[in-house]
Amino acid sequence: MEHSCEKKTWLSWSSGKDSAWSLYRLRQQPDIEVTGLVTTVNERHQRVAMHAVRLSLLQAQSEAAGVPLHVVPIPSPCSNEAYEAAMRRLIEEAKEAGVTQMAFGDLFLEDIRAYRERQLSGTGITPLFPLWQIPTDRLAREMVAGGLRAVITCIDPRHLASTFAGRTFDAAFLSDLPKEVDPCGERGSSIALQSRGRCFALRSPSRSARSLRGTGLSSPIFCRRQKRRSDEKDSACRLDSGALPCLGGLFIWNDGGRERLS
Repeated sequence: MEHSCEKKTWLSWSSGKDSAWSLYRLRQQPDIEVTGLVTTVNERHQRVAMHAVRLSLLQAQSEAAGVPLHVVPIPSPCSNEAYEAAMRRLIEEAKEAGVTQMAFGDLFLEDIRAYRERQLSGTGITPLFPLWQIPTDRLAREMVAGGLRAVITCIDPRHLASTFAGRTFDAAFLSDLPKEVDPCGERGSSIALQSRGRCFALRSPSRSARSLRGTGLSSPIFCRRQKRRSDEKDSACRLDSGALPCLGGLFIWNDGGRERLS
């Protein structure tokens, strides 16, 4: 009888580019089998807790990637105690499924990595960090060269002009970024929705992109993907006024022409 030597691995899936590139890199490892995507979802708004992506799009990502989705519902607002209780339930579920590794797309934040390692200590599940400490300028170029494309859906106007909202994430975009803005959106500047890449191809209706300004001088400017309807009112794709100021994007892989998610 043959026994698989692949280690069952669940990937923390934010719906963004770093998660997607982590999935791509993990799938290059012959001893790793990614058997689940894990995402915290705001149970009130039914959106990804960090990126505010609709649950329906998250489910579409999972289906397109061919990897089961494990949704972790959390309240809004969510206390640290409630979050950790939800994570403990998830870890028990993972152990019952034979998972021995949990992967995260973190790049540089030492405190976040240390927190994840503490949470998994003694559980029998080993944390993995496939993108750890890769320089973001190199990583961004690698993503673009690998076929990732994006429509920037949210910017922080304190760091970027509103004209960056709605632009495609490509070599020209990276070239035009101010030097002080991290190309991968690290250090709180970026959120991105992955829809196409080497891991999967997600088909979706075309949408237009429009810039929307939030309230207050420090509020983010959102780029909403919407149908071309003159009677449709604008609405920003954030959960509430406390949404994280960011530079975000809808990431795309499409050999036959660009498509965008709603």
